[in-house]
Amino acid sequence: MTTTHDVEPASPTPPPKKKRDKTHWLYSAVIVAVVGGVIFGLVAPDTASEFGVLGTMFVSLIKMMISPVIFCTIVLGIGSVKAAASVGKVGGMALGYFIAMSTFALAIGMVVGNLIQPGNGLNIQSDSAAVDKLVGQAEGAGGTMDFIQSIIPTSLLSSLTAGSVLQTLFVALLVGFGLQAMGKQGEGILKGIGSIQKLVFRILAGILWLAPIGAFGAIAKVVGDTGIDAVIQLATLMLAFYLTCTIFVFGILGTILRFVSGVSIFKLCKYLGREYLLIVATSSSESALPRLIAKMEHVGVQRQTVGVVVPTGYSFNLDGTAIYLTMASIFIADAMGSPLSIGEQVSLLLFMIIASKGAAGVSGAGLATLAGGLQSHRPELLDGIGLIVGIDRFMSEARAVTNFSGNAVATMLVGTWTKTIDNARVKDVLDGKLPFDETTMVDDGHGEARDPETKPDLVKS
Repeated sequence: MTTTHDVEPASPTPPPKKKRDKTHWLYSAVIVAVVGGVIFGLVAPDTASEFGVLGTMFVSLIKMMISPVIFCTIVLGIGSVKAAASVGKVGGMALGYFIAMSTFALAIGMVVGNLIQPGNGLNIQSDSAAVDKLVGQAEGAGGTMDFIQSIIPTSLLSSLTAGSVLQTLFVALLVGFGLQAMGKQGEGILKGIGSIQKLVFRILAGILWLAPIGAFGAIAKVVGDTGIDAVIQLATLMLAFYLTCTIFVFGILGTILRFVSGVSIFKLCKYLGREYLLIVATSSSESALPRLIAKMEHVGVQRQTVGVVVPTGYSFNLDGTAIYLTMASIFIADAMGSPLSIGEQVSLLLFMIIASKGAAGVSGAGLATLAGGLQSHRPELLDGIGLIVGIDRFMSEARAVTNFSGNAVATMLVGTWTKTIDNARVKDVLDGKLPFDETTMVDDGHGEARDPETKPDLVKS
């Protein structure tokens, strides 16, 4: 007779702990710094004015990152254009729509900024020696032909060190198209540039931890110089930005979605409610990227369409960022008593259309793009970046939510135009008859979120 011994089952290996996101501490620190800077500026205005050097130093750190950020995002962005265009009709429609809507969003930001003129009357003066040097360089640049000639750098690598944003942009375009022409041979180089981009953004993320110090110095100086007017003007800019984003999402995007796809923007936003909460908590639309892919498939859009539109949209469909860039530029120019002419605004708008690609989900990239645009057009306005830093975090949620909403709507629209969407399933899902299964929502299994038995029969073309 054999005896059996009860063997205790091995305890399951506990899942690895996720690295805790500490960016909420940065958010809190910026808020405290802004409030402290306002109080300091009101209580001791003369002393507070001397603390402006802290904001200037922070701006210098951001300026240091402009060229590598723009170079990496443009080169990788051109690579994504090639990937998107390879799928033919879907990619072409998506890219055309993205360019049109980003341009429209930039134009809306320009119109609102000119109407409300939130920085008008502050007359902030720059005392940075570095910025004064840039002004001298800009004034001695010569005529139009000299300006065009200055875009071509001395060498391929000097564009990354000379501090000229236009030279960096020019070389990035050459490298991007050159890698496209190399085909598969260029994929390794693209991966290498992708790794460099991760390093650049890691450095930028570290610099952003100094944002509370920069914000304190910049806000303290502005309030010390101008009094309570600065606080009122900053609040006006924030409210105008939030209102503009709201009108853009529910007015512009909602109207297009209703007429093209017959879908209510309110129902779509309700369906994506958890994703909005996630974005607000992280101040990044990229945090909800996997869930957006899964939910767009679940709602009835073909997987291939979702796989092209959503990732490409995260680089090329940045409606919230576009509105922010133009409004912030106009605010800084007005606040420093040197308004941008309409011609300068249009030129800056065109620059932002190109340079903002790839900024979604990357903390600080929007700020670097804004600094790059000002440096390329009006370098004497760079000191105003320190003022924007103090409220940038307050506007980041609106930017991220608007970007996310724009990509969700774009997926529905492109699905409708290419007839790769099941309209009956869309109605059932948005009406709550086919709820999204949260238990199968995992990063590497988006397709499992949809029951095979209810997989939509795509509309035939």
